[in-house]
Amino acid sequence: MPIPFVRRFLASETTPGVLLVAATVIALIWVNSPAGSAYDGLWHTVVGPASLGLELDLRHWINDAVMTVFFFVIGLELKQELVNGELARPRNVALPVLAAIGGAVVPALVFLALTRGSPAAAGWGVPMATDPAFAVGILALVARRVPAAVRLLLLAIATVDDVLAVIVIAIGYSRHLSAVWLGLAVGGCLVTVAMKRYGVQSIWPYLPVGAGIWYATMQSGVHATLAGVALALPTPAAGGRDVVDVLLRRLGPVSAFAAVPVFALANTGIRVSTESLAGAFTDRVTWAVSAGLLVGKFLGITGAITLATRSGLGHLPAQVTARQVAGLGLLGALGFTVALFITEIAYTEPTLIDHAKIGLLAASLIAAAAAGLVLAKGDRRSDG
Repeated sequence: MPIPFVRRFLASETTPGVLLVAATVIALIWVNSPAGSAYDGLWHTVVGPASLGLELDLRHWINDAVMTVFFFVIGLELKQELVNGELARPRNVALPVLAAIGGAVVPALVFLALTRGSPAAAGWGVPMATDPAFAVGILALVARRVPAAVRLLLLAIATVDDVLAVIVIAIGYSRHLSAVWLGLAVGGCLVTVAMKRYGVQSIWPYLPVGAGIWYATMQSGVHATLAGVALALPTPAAGGRDVVDVLLRRLGPVSAFAAVPVFALANTGIRVSTESLAGAFTDRVTWAVSAGLLVGKFLGITGAITLATRSGLGHLPAQVTARQVAGLGLLGALGFTVALFITEIAYTEPTLIDHAKIGLLAASLIAAAAAGLVLAKGDRRSDG
C-alpha cells in the first residue's frame, strides 16, 4: 500500500466514520459467525487487580477506561471552541447552543412519550447525542462543496450536544454516590487547577494526578469517563504553551482511530436472526430510539434554528440554505458512539440493550442515507 495513500486516508475527514462503520460490520459478522462464542469470550475476559476494585472484563475496561480518552478529547474540543473557535465569538454562540439543546431535549421527550410506564423509559438519554466523527464524515462524503459555515455549525452543535450528553450521564446515570470518593475526585481536579496556576505546562506531571482522578471518579459512583471531561476543561489553551492544541494533535487520532473503533467492536456485536429482528421491531424501545433520533433530532435541531433566527436570538450564516439546515437536522440523528455508550449504562437487561442498539443502527443508517440525498442534491444545485 503506497505511503501517500495511507497519509491521505488518515488525513481524510471521512476516515473516522469509515473506521467506525468497519468496526461495527466486523463485530456483527464476527458474533453471528461460527466464531461467535470467541467474540463473547474475548470481551468477557476478566483482568485487573481485585484488591483495588478493578477486576473488570475487557468490555468494561474499554467502556470505563479507553472511552475516557474519547471524553477527554470532547472536553479539549469544547475548550478549544470556547477559547479559539466558533464559540469564542459571542454572536456565534447562541445558535449552536440552542440547536444542540433542541436536538437533545426533543429526542428525549419523543423517547419518553413512546416508552412511558415501561422499563425501557430508563434509556431516555440514548437518542440525545450526535456522533461528531460520523456526522462530519458523512458530510464530507456526500457534500464536498457545502460552505465551510455548514461544517463549522455541525461541529459546534455536535460538540455542545456531546457535552450535554456528559451532563446527562453525570446526573441521570450515576448510582450509589460516595461523598468521600467524589470529594477526592474533586480534590484531584483542584490540584490540576493549582498546577496550571503555578505554571506547570508539561503534560507528564498531570498523568498520575489524572489517573488518581479517574480511579476516584470510578469509585464514587459517577461514571469514570466523566473524569476525562473534568481534566480537559482546566487545560491551558491560550498564553504560553497551547497545551489543548498539543493534546488534540496527539490524542485526537488516538480517540478517532483507536478508542472509538475498539469501543464499536466491543459493543455492537448483536446476534441477528429472523426471530431477534422480529422481537426487536415489536419492542417499543426499538421504535423509541429510532423515532427519538430520526424525528426528535430533526425537529429539535431545525426547529431551534428556525426559532432562534426568527426571534433574533441567533444568527445563521448567509451562505447556509434551508436545505442545508434540514441536512444538519438529519446528520444530528447519527448518535452512534455516545448513544451506544449510554445504552450500555442505562440498561442491565440484555434484550433491552440489543433492541435499543438495533433501533440505533437502523436510525443511523436511515439518517445517513437521508442526509446524503438532501445535501448531495443541494450540492448539485450549487454547481448549476
